[in-house]
Amino acid sequence: MLEGPRQLADRELPLPELGDDDGLLRVEACGLCGTDHELYTGTLPGPYPFVPGHESVGIVEAVGPKAAERWGVHAGDRVAVEVMQSCRQCDECAAGDYRRCRNHGLADMYGLVSVDTMSGLWGGYATHQYLAPDTMLLRVPSTLDPVVATIFNPLGAGIRWGVTVPGTKAGDIVAVLGPGIRGLSACAAAKEAGAAFVMVTGVAPHDEERLALAKEFGADLAVDVATTDPVKALRDATGHRADVVLDVTAKAPAALAQALNIARTGGTVVFAGTRGSAETPGFWPDLIVFKELRILGALGVDVAAYKAALELLASGRYPFADLPRRCAPLDEAADLVRTMAGEGAEPPPVHGVITP
Repeated sequence: MLEGPRQLADRELPLPELGDDDGLLRVEACGLCGTDHELYTGTLPGPYPFVPGHESVGIVEAVGPKAAERWGVHAGDRVAVEVMQSCRQCDECAAGDYRRCRNHGLADMYGLVSVDTMSGLWGGYATHQYLAPDTMLLRVPSTLDPVVATIFNPLGAGIRWGVTVPGTKAGDIVAVLGPGIRGLSACAAAKEAGAAFVMVTGVAPHDEERLALAKEFGADLAVDVATTDPVKALRDATGHRADVVLDVTAKAPAALAQALNIARTGGTVVFAGTRGSAETPGFWPDLIVFKELRILGALGVDVAAYKAALELLASGRYPFADLPRRCAPLDEAADLVRTMAGEGAEPPPVHGVITP
């Protein structure tokens, strides 16, 4: 339970009594997201105290008959839990934009609900997670290890942010800023969409290992922006600037200006994930006008992208199973979150997972 900034403590909560329309997940693995780090450090405010974790994979331990019918699952099934809920009734949900659900939205995302809300077990840093009636579940392929399956979330983000939102198509030149797990996922997603060339950028020494891995995930060029001009590197390699630029950096305020410079005239720039900073060094708004750029923000993922992500993970076409990762039990969660936030003695692994 995160009781305040940097206050992650072991607590015992009773399992909830279930009705006909809800369920209970036995958590096998919960991936760590950059949002988790920012909630832990206090960069993002949280509804303290609360149980963090929104990349949960586990076994349906119990489920009411109405919920089982709605979700299409039975007790014993392995599932992934979508972070947002959907009332399935408002106009936004009916249109497929349940991230903007009028009855849920950001207000009760999994991993971000006060412990004072019924059951308290609203996050994946726990042995069990409550499944509310408006939950959305995705069946996990039987061949997929639950730890690897937690990548459904970042890979789903790579698919939606790097392909669906910008409309990436065959033959496009794509630049991905940030070689974390979502950046590597976006490289793979762009290649799957038929991109002709994919460049990924990062900053050594923090990103050195990640940039070295990038070609295994579809990148044609990996650039350390500390020593190399990414615009020149892309033009030298392709003769052009990027049709699509996706910025998934964190705590890298200069990336915004780089994104606008890398994009071609008439290109598309997608900013996804929380920025972690209000600074924008080198940002020249007139470039948006002169280049007639399309600037898009991407919040969250959706079930369509998550399903595609699980299928791509199960295919084994990219070595997601072999990513440098650290798995930690609940009593080591605080140390893993600190490490993933870059505060440990060693560089953080690409993938961090809580395994209760």
